[in-house]
Amino acid sequence: MKQNNKLLSMVIAALLCAIGIVIPMYAPKIVLEPASFTLASHVPVFIAMFISPFVAISVALITSFGFMLSGFPTVVVLRALSHIVFAAVGSYVLKKNGKLLLTTKNKAIFGFLISILHALCEVVVVTFFYFGSNMTTSWYDKGYLFSVIGLVGIGTLIHSMVDLGIALFVWSPLQNIISIPVSARVAKRQ
Repeated sequence: MKQNNKLLSMVIAALLCAIGIVIPMYAPKIVLEPASFTLASHVPVFIAMFISPFVAISVALITSFGFMLSGFPTVVVLRALSHIVFAAVGSYVLKKNGKLLLTTKNKAIFGFLISILHALCEVVVVTFFYFGSNMTTSWYDKGYLFSVIGLVGIGTLIHSMVDLGIALFVWSPLQNIISIPVSARVAKRQ
């Protein structure tokens, strides 16, 4: 039984990775010059977080290659790679408290805190590029506060919370179909 669970976890992780690689290629992008956001790009990572830390870290690592394969700039690929941090932290929190997402209040608090961590990681990545003079002129024209803190920081916070909402919506019915032990259950939609 344990061997079947490991195999099923690997298959689910592989499917989430495939979805995470395809999303940057075909999903709509919201462009707020000089930044851009790919709709639903975090959903596979969030769903992986609900399953286990191993699945979450694997999916976060491999989906960053989706951005690279799609021809995104290095800074965007590294922003995607930084998802390993929030995926690891979030999945470990959910593993320790699998009932955390059963109430709306807890979902909101968890979502907000994990989105802050997500945004901070992306701001750190972009800051290195910004101060290394490795960004396009549109980043510098608008200044650090607007471009990096505003667009990347606050933009990622909002984007992350939207994608978490999508992931919770998708995970709600899936949690009853997946036959492996998972870290987090969510309340069913009414």
